Order: sequence, then structure tokens, then C-alpha cells
Amino acid sequence: MVNLILMITAELDKLTDLQPQGGCDDANFPFYVKIRCGNCGEVSPKETCLVAVPKSRELLIFFQKCKFCGREENIVMIPGKGRPLTTEDGETEGYAPSMLFDSRGIKPSTDGTKFEGIDLSSGEYSEYCEKGQAPVMISNLKSKFEVLE
Repeated sequence: MVNLILMITAELDKLTDLQPQGGCDDANFPFYVKIRCGNCGEVSPKETCLVAVPKSRELLIFFQKCKFCGREENIVMIPGKGRPLTTEDGETEGYAPSMLFDSRGIKPSTDGTKFEGIDLSSGEYSEYCEKGQAPVMISNLKSKFEVLE
């Protein structure tokens, strides 16, 4: 069992916080990652959507049996460890914890993260805010998984 925390950073222009819809600990928010088997190292060719499904006391979000080595693996989402990425984090290139995952045999990768209504897979997003009458932008989006001890 390995606890991995998804860390994000980005430059936020005229935005205060970046977080999944519903908040950083929203167990129903979809995370898109590539999956690598912790046993044989086989990487999934496509991104896998990780969304929590209530099951007993844990939030089981993904279970698989590796097609190549047959090992059973899963990932469990653990709410309560995330926080929004702030403007200050982005200015200092600091990372903010987004979600904690309990990984059992799977090693996720952060290629192509997508957020509802906003596609950040290219690492950028820009729009014009009618209310604030100013352009807003998210750029230099980066993400990584860190082992949480």
C-alpha cells in the first residue's frame, strides 16, 4: 500500500483558486490518469477515469486485473488532504495537494488531466470574464504524484 498525493501547480492570471468542481476533496470529481502496473510495468494506452464509488468504509475508485501479469490492483481515494491551488502558489511555482490516493499495485501518471467544463490537457485555458470585464488565464499547468509517508 502506497499513499500518493496528486500535486498541482499553474500560473493563475486574475483567478484566485484552482480546484476540482465541488472542491479539492470532492470524491465524485473525475481524475483522468494513465495507469502503470506496479508489478510488470505495463502502461495503459489510454487514460482511465478515476471516480469514487462508495463501498463499505472506503471510496473504491478503480480496480483491475493486469492483462499482462494477472496481478489484481486498485486505487482508493482518501478525502481530507487537498486544498485549492492559490495565486500565491502559482507565483512561487509552489505545488498544492489536490487529492490523496491509496495505491495498491498501481502507479498513476498525470498525463492529460481534464476538469469539467474546462479542458486543461494542453496545460492552458483562457477566457474573458464578463463580470470582472477582464481576461482570465490558467497556464503552465503541471502535476505530479508524490509518495506521502
